Amino acid sequence: MTKYAKDEFDQVPQNTSRQGVHRDAQETTRPTLWPVLTVGAVALVLGLVAFLVLPNLGVVAPNAAPSVSTPAPQQTGSSPSAAPSESSSAPSASSEPTPSESPSATPSSAPVDKSIPVAVYNGAGTAGLAGRVAGLVEADGWTLSTVGNWGGLPQQTSVIFYNAPEQKVNAEALGTLLGIQTILESPEVQQQLVVVAGPGYQ
Repeated sequence: MTKYAKDEFDQVPQNTSRQGVHRDAQETTRPTLWPVLTVGAVALVLGLVAFLVLPNLGVVAPNAAPSVSTPAPQQTGSSPSAAPSESSSAPSASSEPTPSESPSATPSSAPVDKSIPVAVYNGAGTAGLAGRVAGLVEADGWTLSTVGNWGGLPQQTSVIFYNAPEQKVNAEALGTLLGIQTILESPEVQQQLVVVAGPGYQ
């Protein structure tokens, strides 16, 4: 084993009170923590007091009062606006049926006038068809004017013509009697009521 000569670093005192240089720095920092903890505790107490005590003293109450009172005028303003809308719709509904009832009652109340002369024509080319239809019309109490063959445009079906609006009731009565559903207003027709028995008339 190699032995070296002792130098100044090998001479370490056996008894020394020094434990390390870092211990002095720790002892100096301990007193500085207490002021920081004291300030934090005071701030925490002030925060709790402001959160719990100030609302009970009525500090927030004035801000809540106007917010509750604002919706009240809005509700009162909406109620009168609904009232005129309902009242305005009521007269419009009541005024509509009155004019519609008056014209519907006039045609139904007009009586059938069988004294109006009725012209009967054969538009199918069947022999004796106009005479047979004229017999039905005369038997029902109507007055006949002309009985013959149809000289106008060819008809695809049986038609009853009337030349004035007041003759519509009479034309409808003839249509019910003869079973003719096609009823037309034609001012060009010279007779007031014209019955054309077309093809297929039974």
